[in-house]
Amino acid sequence: MNKPNNQKKTNSQNTQSEVSFADMELTDEMMKALERAGYETPSPVQAGVIPPVLDGQDVMGQAQTGTGKTAAFAIPILEQLAPREEISSVQALVLVPTRELAVQVRNEFEKLAYFMDFKTVAIYGGHSIRKQIEELKRGVQVVVGTPGRVLDHIRRKTLDLRETWCVTLDEADRMLDIGFRPDIERILSSISRKDRQTLLLSATVPPSIERLAKRYMHEPTVLDFSKDAVSGDSIEQYYFSVDKVKKFELLERLLNREKPEQAIIFCRTRRGTYKLAKRLKESFSHVGCIHGDMNQPVRDRVMKKFRDEQLKILVATDVVGRGIDVTTISHIINFDTPEDCDDYVHRIGRTGRMGKEGVAYTFVSEDDGELLTRIEIRVNQLLEQVYMEGMELKREVKQDVNPERLAAVAAMRGRGPKKHRRRL
Repeated sequence: MNKPNNQKKTNSQNTQSEVSFADMELTDEMMKALERAGYETPSPVQAGVIPPVLDGQDVMGQAQTGTGKTAAFAIPILEQLAPREEISSVQALVLVPTRELAVQVRNEFEKLAYFMDFKTVAIYGGHSIRKQIEELKRGVQVVVGTPGRVLDHIRRKTLDLRETWCVTLDEADRMLDIGFRPDIERILSSISRKDRQTLLLSATVPPSIERLAKRYMHEPTVLDFSKDAVSGDSIEQYYFSVDKVKKFELLERLLNREKPEQAIIFCRTRRGTYKLAKRLKESFSHVGCIHGDMNQPVRDRVMKKFRDEQLKILVATDVVGRGIDVTTISHIINFDTPEDCDDYVHRIGRTGRMGKEGVAYTFVSEDDGELLTRIEIRVNQLLEQVYMEGMELKREVKQDVNPERLAAVAAMRGRGPKKHRRRL
């Protein structure tokens, strides 16, 4: 384990980089894989992260999903792997908070390693551990997994990390939010190589993340790509004030009017998700749902159908609020206003991916005024109120009376609403 070191080199990336993939002196195999995947120029996150990782530095990057961060760490990891005949055991470990993200990251590694002789496996709970053990026995170079299942394999001695030189913590803030810190620390402590390279990617950097970095990273290069991500410049954000009893009718009319390429509709509860999807299937085709009560094989099948565009509408809880990268999502609809403003940011981040435009609608009922205020302060802009004939809320939305919040919203109103490209 690297010794704690508080020294950090700060390097903020705020503008579009002019660096090309060719400038990074990548291998021919990687350049062919990038061309096959349709990656023409690096995103700012990729341009900022790839060079220092290739130089062997520890990197702590703050970036939202949808900015190309998976490829930002996958590319330099693959470029530095020793050949399989030289080291057949695990050389790189990627820790992620959810099963869905584990599958997504594994797929990205496989896509980028298309012309290379490397094997990547995803290990996570809810899937047969015996099958995972068999895959690990056959020899893999990259393991992507959730902390709980990775720790399970370590305890069973079915995951050999003696040759692991790189560990990546993806969505680190989310992993800490859901209680994975003890597992993460046990995993990091179990990797014996003193020359370990540690990469940490996180949407936010609260004190808990900083403490983790100080303890387990060595003079990390710090990169911040988050300043423009929260504002959602490529996402048009609107809200409807609507009576709870009219929300479903509003949803039907909105979907019929917008005809989204693909849409995710977010609900607060698993039961609400199931009921809403069932009602929507009576009027729309290609509707699916996903929530935490579903077993993993079913969740995997639903997400595969959605990625393959066999499903046009996905009703979901926040189980897919983070880390799911489907670039064809044109619409996000918050059927239930999120209670946590960070959840709002991650929900709407499913659209407007990699510079594409997207639109997000939030249904605000009578008691959701405080939640709306918090969201507007979090994203530092006023959501534009829009209307659907006959759907107007008869009663006033209850406003947040917190003076600081009211002052912040008043200041935003003084600047005027953000101008949108799209007229309703």
